Amino acid sequence: MGEAIALTQQESGRKEKDLLGEAFVPADAYFGIQTQRAQRNFDLSGIPLHHFPQLVEALALVKLACARANNTLGFLNDSKTAAIEAAVKKILSGHYHDQFVVDMIQGGAGTSTNMNANEVIANIGLEQMGYAKGEYSHLHPNNDVNMSQSTNDAYPTAVRLSILLKHGDLVKALASLRDAFSAKGDEFADVIKMGRTQLQDAVPMTLGQEFKSFASTLTEDIDRIAGLSELLKEINLGGTAIGTGINTDPEYAKLAVNNLSELSGFEFKRASDLVEASSDMGAFVLFSGMLKRLAVKLSKISNDLRLLSMGPRCGLAEINLPAQQPGSSIMPGKINPVIPEAMNQVAYQVIGNDLALTMGAEAGQLQLNAMEPLIAYNVLESIRMLTQAMNMLKNRCIRGITANRDRCQELVDQSIGIITAVVPYIGYENSTRIAKAALESGRGVLELIREENLMSEADLSDLLKPDNMIAPQARRR
Repeated sequence: MGEAIALTQQESGRKEKDLLGEAFVPADAYFGIQTQRAQRNFDLSGIPLHHFPQLVEALALVKLACARANNTLGFLNDSKTAAIEAAVKKILSGHYHDQFVVDMIQGGAGTSTNMNANEVIANIGLEQMGYAKGEYSHLHPNNDVNMSQSTNDAYPTAVRLSILLKHGDLVKALASLRDAFSAKGDEFADVIKMGRTQLQDAVPMTLGQEFKSFASTLTEDIDRIAGLSELLKEINLGGTAIGTGINTDPEYAKLAVNNLSELSGFEFKRASDLVEASSDMGAFVLFSGMLKRLAVKLSKISNDLRLLSMGPRCGLAEINLPAQQPGSSIMPGKINPVIPEAMNQVAYQVIGNDLALTMGAEAGQLQLNAMEPLIAYNVLESIRMLTQAMNMLKNRCIRGITANRDRCQELVDQSIGIITAVVPYIGYENSTRIAKAALESGRGVLELIREENLMSEADLSDLLKPDNMIAPQARRR
């Protein structure tokens, strides 16, 4: 009969039965025996399903969409359908989320998650009908709540929907961060500074151009992330176990998909090949790859902010990051760039999540991918962390950045890199000689050019105007 799961005080629980035998479930639990077994088996990440409210809501919406389809076809009576609908509405209003207790990482291709949802909805529904929890003869987790479904179509559909529900917050945070960089670009538009390549002086630019470039690179990802979300709207609901649709009515899949679209507000479509869609994780791979790309960009920007603010006396110190906390237990007065550092670490975690998801997607065999729980956990966690980290970066760093205008100008005046601007006027060989002499003597480039009368003062003054150093300019032929 299998191992019995017993409470310390059995009389405080209710007895339930499954394939492996009987077990006691806490009397106040809305989950049932299969959820309890899974909770005991999979104490892995410490992250239960309810850590992601959108996943709980998505599971509930899928169950309601299917119940309505079964009711329309005459397979689920009005009383049971109404009970399921009432249970789902309570879940959508924020109740009973704490009953979704299974670990996000689990064996069984998501069966434990699906049964957690089935049992909770059944027991809430039973109370709505006037019965006690566990009286499944009146509303059964498998026979009724899971009617015409398999974990293999209900669970991946719910995961896709949960990503779409979280997607809006991600894009909003990204757009808001982009706007904060753009605003700083406008604020710093007149601050001349040195650009750098390979950490060496290059040519002049403005601090505004630098911050506008941060905004531009993030703008690219807003549209791409939005576009990739469309791939998640193709679902295999109605395919049941392997995509053949066994145990469903010919009209069921269309009804269920249409119901889910109406309930969620997203325009879902049934995959053209349900067998292929039941095992393919390609949409998740692409979406996670886009999150990784965004993470890489955010980490690069954070590195730049740390470099530009290094100092305050012995580094570049071209910008000041807002001070958020003391930086050392031993060095008085030290302030660290903790917000960009935290952004870096989130980015590294997202990159790691993408690798784990990639390996999980590759590990599918034949008609199913049993690693879907890992895929779901990693993509949802990446979205959550990126959203929170971008809001942190915007609110606790970008908005408070100030420019050290005098320091930026000082570095331009001292730079050998300004020689590039005079190459069209005095030639590459003269410019190389002047640059070498400046390096060896410690004298300024402009001082040496004036000393050798290589350019008229009028031409030199015109060339050194800020506007003439940061964009293409017409010159005398």
